[in-house]
Amino acid sequence: MPNDPGPTARALRALEILRTRPTTTADELAVRLGVTERAARRYVGILKEAGIPVESARGPHGGYRLGRGTRLPPVHFTQAEALGLVMAALGGRPAVADADDLVGTALGKVVKALPESVGRQAALLREYAAAAPDPLAAHPDPAVTSSLVEAVAHRRRVRLAYRSEAGHAWEEEADPWSLVVRHGRWYLLCHSHRADAVRTYRVDRIGEVRSTGHGFDAPVDFDPVAVLEENLGTGWEFATRVVFDVPPAEVAPWIRPPMGRLEPLGDGCVLLGSTRNPDMYAQEWLAGVPFAFRIEGGKELRAAAAALAERFTAAVTDHDAAGHDR
Repeated sequence: MPNDPGPTARALRALEILRTRPTTTADELAVRLGVTERAARRYVGILKEAGIPVESARGPHGGYRLGRGTRLPPVHFTQAEALGLVMAALGGRPAVADADDLVGTALGKVVKALPESVGRQAALLREYAAAAPDPLAAHPDPAVTSSLVEAVAHRRRVRLAYRSEAGHAWEEEADPWSLVVRHGRWYLLCHSHRADAVRTYRVDRIGEVRSTGHGFDAPVDFDPVAVLEENLGTGWEFATRVVFDVPPAEVAPWIRPPMGRLEPLGDGCVLLGSTRNPDMYAQEWLAGVPFAFRIEGGKELRAAAAALAERFTAAVTDHDAAGHDR
């Protein structure tokens, strides 16, 4: 499809939008096509004239949708969409440049199937762009991920086989609310019946997923990313308590959700949370906060901060040629 599509190309694009969105209003269709609402209705008319059953529904939740049994033509990409697909793949999974990578193989098939006018730049980008591997990224088993997606979509409770970072293994039942990708890692946000609490589990550490046949009701209007971020700061082995003498409004922009919960305390505030890695908490998180603070707990975080302070003090101490302090 050229970069400045004509009526036929836009009609095909409208068909693709209707295929991916069960109900689309004329206004939404116009925005996606980059045309007026009147033009969007005209493209729907072209589809109907071509024998494609596009149904119209009135009312506040109305719009256009494809009729049952619609047979669709091949998917069409603009050059910008093709480049965006390759860039997203390289950014999320650097190994797609390798011919034997699962996603790389699939991406290669897509790029080869594109017309020359559209796919040439995407092929060059894939061949000559390089991406550094992310040491924190982890790629879960596609079969496990597929089972979880199915359970999330149909609100079905599952039984998980899980292994923690420390090597502890267990099975439990969980209500899967959502899958969230954060910094190259996939997380399952769920209600754990074992803990009777909200839990986040790394999907790459889930070994097996089995449906229990039971349904569940998920929270209404919740933000999966926000809930995940908040939950990542609770339930860890080492408690943390950090006091600031400045108001919460000034400290809040420097606090990441996994660091814990910020609460008012007198004229200042207190950060309450937990961590599995006190050294990282002190070196990467607390050290970046540009306000004075006191670590009142726990002892592991205090020890980590003391060790960090000792290292920095030694780094700026003057030494003579023999290595003695001056």
